[in-house]
Amino acid sequence: MPKQVDPEARRRHVVDALFRVVVRDGLQRTSLRAVADEAALNIGSLRHYFSGQQELMRFAMGSMLERVAARLVDRVEEIGELIDYPRRQQLALCTDLLAELLPLDARRRAEVTVFLDFNTAARTDPSLADLSRQTAEGVRDLVRRILDRLEDAGTLRPGLDRALETERLASLVDGLGMNGVLHPEVLDPDDCLAVLRAHLKGLTR
Repeated sequence: MPKQVDPEARRRHVVDALFRVVVRDGLQRTSLRAVADEAALNIGSLRHYFSGQQELMRFAMGSMLERVAARLVDRVEEIGELIDYPRRQQLALCTDLLAELLPLDARRRAEVTVFLDFNTAARTDPSLADLSRQTAEGVRDLVRRILDRLEDAGTLRPGLDRALETERLASLVDGLGMNGVLHPEVLDPDDCLAVLRAHLKGLTR
């Protein structure tokens, strides 16, 4: 009897292989053949699930967005209302939440690396532009929610321009992520967290 294969499990397996190839070799060197070899599949099997490289790339980026978003939603639910915590712990919780987007360990470093490569590719590939925009909007939505919760808890400094502060903090997270991947010898994980903590502290009363 032929072995039954779960299509979704196989797709996830292929996507994980693609991530490893991108982190190791860069997106520009990531081909269907390279991903098939990494996943220990023949290229014909790969084409059974993805019609071509573009479909594979879109599915991989979408899967990455879903994976990170689900993790962040879980963290937000765990935290609940910030007003239930002392002010110092509020800031620690917000820092930890945003730190999910920074290259602080092997898993997050791989995710940020893949994000950077995909977003760079999206600059010249219209087929990836919507996913790149979704990434940027998702970061800003998370930052906005965090600032909303700090304000609801009475922790945020009064009189702040919320739209401006959302963009400042989102841009800070993006910059820390990029430099943490490209220049880890200049900006290590401890430095990333220290900068993020200092910025959040500066937004409070």
